[in-house]
Amino acid sequence: MEYQTFTMPEVREGRSYGKTRFTIKYEPPKVYTLDNVYFDVGKANLRDKSYGELNELVDYMKRRKNIEIEIAGHTDNIGKKEDNLKLSQRRADRVKQYLIDKGIDARRIEAKGYGEELPVAGNNTKEGRQKNRRTEVRIIGDSYSKN
Repeated sequence: MEYQTFTMPEVREGRSYGKTRFTIKYEPPKVYTLDNVYFDVGKANLRDKSYGELNELVDYMKRRKNIEIEIAGHTDNIGKKEDNLKLSQRRADRVKQYLIDKGIDARRIEAKGYGEELPVAGNNTKEGRQKNRRTEVRIIGDSYSKN
């Protein structure tokens, strides 16, 4: 849960009468998909157009030094189940390595491949398979300490 407190002057008819405080409470998402992370077909090579999205994640993690994440790799159901599991793990590992190379502490990142086990759409259409081939970020902790 995150809180932001603001203090604003109360103004009526051009005159200041005092200050008003209010707090906004919100809970950031725990899981989100990296929409613009792309790999070569059947490989764990990041395509160049992935770096913008990944750099946003790097910036976020540099601002939020207490966040711990899981990089979750997913595939569609084309091919052998074991191969898809290995591919999803290699892709998650590659994203983790990118974050580490950009200065994020490896202890704050877990990489896990789920293969085809957790689809978000049907695998019977091209569009559904594309949705299932995804990389997700899961916030798994917010108490990281260097101690």
